[in-house]
Amino acid sequence: MPDITIDYGARTGDMQAYMAEGEARAMALGNRGPITFTDDGALSPGILEAYWRTGFYVFENVMRDEDIVDIKADVDAIRSRYPVRKGAFLDATGRPAIGAECAAPNLYWSKPLGDPAGGTSFAKGRHPVKMFEPEAATDAPDEIVYMILGSLQFSEACLRLYGHPQLLAVAAAINGEDFAPFNEALFIKEPGLGASVAWHQDGTTHWDAPDWDQGSHGFNFMGQPYGCTAANGLWVVVGSHKLGKADIKALIAEAGSERLPGAAPIICKPGDVAISNRQTVHGSFANTSKDWRVTANMGFHRRRSVLDVEAGGLHNAAAVYDAARIERRARILGYAITARHERFPDEQPYAYKPHIDAGLSYAWDDAARADMKDYNLEDLSI
Repeated sequence: MPDITIDYGARTGDMQAYMAEGEARAMALGNRGPITFTDDGALSPGILEAYWRTGFYVFENVMRDEDIVDIKADVDAIRSRYPVRKGAFLDATGRPAIGAECAAPNLYWSKPLGDPAGGTSFAKGRHPVKMFEPEAATDAPDEIVYMILGSLQFSEACLRLYGHPQLLAVAAAINGEDFAPFNEALFIKEPGLGASVAWHQDGTTHWDAPDWDQGSHGFNFMGQPYGCTAANGLWVVVGSHKLGKADIKALIAEAGSERLPGAAPIICKPGDVAISNRQTVHGSFANTSKDWRVTANMGFHRRRSVLDVEAGGLHNAAAVYDAARIERRARILGYAITARHERFPDEQPYAYKPHIDAGLSYAWDDAARADMKDYNLEDLSI
């Protein structure tokens, strides 16, 4: 079992017991294994059953060794270009900091081991209760970066993972061949510093829709170059994606703490990629463990969930997502598929049906790289 040694002060014993119980629950769910397909190319029925039953699945050994090495190198390069402080334009070497020249929001900050969203109006108030904040070391920095949006413009390695043919085939199996993008992010949980993410559900638009179902708000893939444990990974209340909008305040009050019963951690080895339904009640605890967790987050929707829907206002301006907006945002998929094929010519590249039907093709060149700047201003957030 992964190491779950943590420091939660007086709560350490309770937290370690909770994590051990959750870890055992997670490993008994039957929702992990390689991506497999039937002889006719359909996603294996057992994978679909387990995903829809639990709300998540761990795809094992998806990332190639080169993916892992490249993403780690890109993350190191990104971290070297953090601004010297929140809001500063320059990094420690005097270069423009990562994201400094972008109009879209990119870097999100927290105090070490903090919960920057819980109990606030952030993201339309969908994190209603603040998580416990352990004490950070006395030499910890005042603030740390815990999330980077629009991450594909800063990491070609993450872009290439976004174009992974098996992952995109999974997206088609769950959301239809005309699936649409959502957004992408890097979550960085540094040992002894990484912030928590308060319990929440991601969806904001379709809870009261007459055609609402367990897949209305899409899903996220979560690539794990370092792996993740009960101590630093995402936790999911199993099956909660099927139950509609949850009263998270009431759930936590009933539990008597942020240790929600029925939750299980997503446990991955380096190179695994998890999928998590956005409608689950989910969150993560501050990372007092010794292990890094870096998550390459990549979200996808059903096209009918975003087409002609008025939404947004979380990380970009509210808008109506017409067909032209969806097509523009999906160009990033075209770049990703081409970039991955150039890096891994032995793989059969994914054929994205909307691009094939429209006769579109994409090069990965300097013009495409320039076109990536601020692409997340057109995220399809619902």
